[in-house]
Amino acid sequence: MRDKSAIATDDRKRDARQKIMLGGLVIKAGLGKADRAFILGLLIEGSDHQPGTPEYERLVKLGKERFQT
Repeated sequence: MRDKSAIATDDRKRDARQKIMLGGLVIKAGLGKADRAFILGLLIEGSDHQPGTPEYERLVKLGKERFQT
């Protein structure tokens, strides 16, 4: 059985990797130099759209297109 410090280290690594990946999305969206409050506002507003709604699907399509560039 692994000790608590090894588990905590793994948790920190997973957390760091997730943050790096999310930061990459910000860069990919062209928002690397945008105001942090603006980015957070966009994310909060986006979280209001539920899967299956037309606006959600429009945003998914837009994101998939950007991933392909």
